[in-house]
This record gives sequence, structure tokens and C-alpha cells, in this order.
Amino acid sequence: MDSLLIRENNKSFNQKIPLASSKSESNRALIINALTGFKGELSNLASARDTQTMIRLLESNDAVADVLDAGTTMRFLTAYFSITNQQKKMTGTPRMCERPIGILVEALKSLGVKIEYLEKEGYPPHQIHGFPEQLTSELSIRGDVSSQYISALLMIAPLLPQGLKINLTGEIGSIPYIQMTIRQMEAFGVKVEENWEAKTLSVAPQVYKPVAYKIESDWSGASYWYSIVALAKDENSRVELLGLKENSLQGDSAIVAIMDQLGVKSTFTAEGVLLEKQPPAASLEWDFTNCPDLAQTVAVTVAAKRIPAVFTGIESLKIKETDRVVALQNELKKINADLVEVESNTRYEVRSDFNKSNLAAAPLIKTYEDHRMAMAFAPLAMLIDVEIEEPGVVVKSYPSFWDDLEKVTEVVKG
Repeated sequence: MDSLLIRENNKSFNQKIPLASSKSESNRALIINALTGFKGELSNLASARDTQTMIRLLESNDAVADVLDAGTTMRFLTAYFSITNQQKKMTGTPRMCERPIGILVEALKSLGVKIEYLEKEGYPPHQIHGFPEQLTSELSIRGDVSSQYISALLMIAPLLPQGLKINLTGEIGSIPYIQMTIRQMEAFGVKVEENWEAKTLSVAPQVYKPVAYKIESDWSGASYWYSIVALAKDENSRVELLGLKENSLQGDSAIVAIMDQLGVKSTFTAEGVLLEKQPPAASLEWDFTNCPDLAQTVAVTVAAKRIPAVFTGIESLKIKETDRVVALQNELKKINADLVEVESNTRYEVRSDFNKSNLAAAPLIKTYEDHRMAMAFAPLAMLIDVEIEEPGVVVKSYPSFWDDLEKVTEVVKG
């Protein structure tokens, strides 16, 4: 399917949406459970392609582990195959092999893992040759690049004969994702000593205990529905998202506070969270350091509502599935809006002159092989017809998204 057209919605809606499960929780639980010897019981695992790829590769005895475009899977499995002393070639799509992994690989090398880059220094593909012995029990790693490097090291730390102390240098981004990892480790019986003031995380040698663990629904996936309600024309439109918890491990639950300013009231129920419209604030300023995956959704929402916004903490977007900053700048222009860099790589403004009457036809939104580009722009259909190029990219995190969207508006699949 090359593209799909989403028709402008002019009706009120009142729907319950069974959200996709969290791939962030799923992928961590899969690694931790594998480190128990696959003895635990995991339920409600994500159907996302990233998670299914993780499952396939954990079960495989092949010498090559092709993660496709799954960054989390690449990083977590590099650490997992290292600690379990396996010989694996790690590779992925051309874009995956452009995403850096040097910080993690160099940390693993310092621990004693034998790894070599097969092409470009600091990037996949790379070959893991095994882990003969632990050379150190302490290392330093940057905290401002990707929390997944830190999570990967934390999850394998209990199995290191000497344990591990991680010193985090510089600013620390996406702290909720690191804390998610720590809480899930605790659920499997492993304790992490956290000292955020000193920027240290310490893990003594321990044994993971097999447990029954249920995955929560995905707050990242919830963000698109918040945007849909925020942009809905009818004030009585509402959506109840099933399977979400008020006290979530997921950093993207920050969407509750963000959308409270953009016109969406959240009420937690026995089944999840109810979204209803309310008056928005006049402007928004938000630091996305701890929730970068929400930035695209929020950018489109404020642009469509013509709410002036200032974004900080979105530097990591440049090394995701695509350069998401550039992708947003390109596609927002199609609705007479822009993401303007006002301070180099640190501060951005969303400026908008969005007006349906100024758009000659349904804008065609490119997705850049990025699932979040597709789903972030889809809520525009509450206001205009919109066409999404290569809509199949959503299988990476939310395979049922287009089917769910049909509950509130017409989706013409080509």
C-alpha cells in the first residue's frame, strides 16, 4: 500500500480503544526473562514488529541477528548476546546501520567483551566474539545520547561476576526510560542502587527470579489519540483508552500533562483513561528530554491548533528512525507551519499559519520509514483530508492503528 487517504471527520465520536501494548516494556521484559533462562511468564506482549523481531532473535540459533530497523532490539541484544557469551553478527537495515552504537560497544569492550566493527567504526554491523572475562566493575557513559545504552548495560549487570557501577556523565536524558528498566529489574528480583545526585547506578551480582509479568498498554500510542481528541471539532467527542495505568513506568505518560494544556482532560477509570475536550492554554513550552517520542505528535497538534509553542530537549530526534527534526520541518510546511531552530540544537519554536482554506488539496505526508511520522500527522484528519505515504510503517509499534482510526473517521486504503 503506497498511501492512504484519511477523510476529514465532521462527526462526534465516543469510542473505547484497546491500545497496543508497550514495546518499551515488552522489549525490556523479554531480555530480563531471557536472563532467567526463559523461565518467567510474560503476558500482553506487544504485537509491534520491534518486539516480534526481539522474540524471533532470542529464539534463533542463527549466527546472524538481523534486527531490521529496531534500534532498541539492536542495543539490547548486543548486550544480551555479549553477557551470554554468544558469537553473533549484529546487523539491520541500511538506516539501522547509520545509527550509532559506539558508546555501547566501547562500554562492552571495556568490560571484556570481544567485539569488532565490520564496516564503519562506531556503527553496525558488528561481530560479537564472546566474553572471556570481566576486566572492570566500573565504567563511565554519556547520559545525553541514548538511555537505551544505559538500560542495556543495567539489565546485564547482575550477571557480571563483579557486578557493575555506571557513572553517568553530562546531562542525563530520558530518565523515565532508565527508571522503567530499573523497576522491571526489581519486578524480577534484582536491586539497583540509584544515586541520581551523584549520577551513579550500581548493581551487585544477583540472580533474576522468574515471575509472571503483564505488559501495560503503550502511552506512546496513546499520544495520537490525545491529539485526535484535541483536534476534534465536536466538543462532545471523547475516547477511552484501555489498559493504561495512572502510575505508569512509561515516561510518555507525560502526554497527560502536555495535553492538559492543549485541550484534553484525562480521567482515569477502572479500564484505562477517558479523554474529553476542554479549553486549551494560549501557548505551550515543554522540555522533551525525558519523552522525546512525544515531540512529533505535539508539534502537529500545536501547529493545527495554531498554539505558539517552544520545544527543548529534542536533540536525540536526529538519530532516530530518521532525522525527525528535519522530517517535521519538511512536512509541517505542507500545512503552513514550521519547526524553527531558534537556538542551535537546543531550542525550537513551532510557528503556524494553518488554515484549511489555504490548502488546495489533501497534503501528502511523507513518513521517512518512521512510524511516528505517520501516526503523528494522522490526527489532522479531524480538520482536513490528509494522505499518508507508506502507511505500513506503523507495524513497528502500533500495527492496528489504521483499523482503530477507522472507528472515528473514514480511512481509504489504496
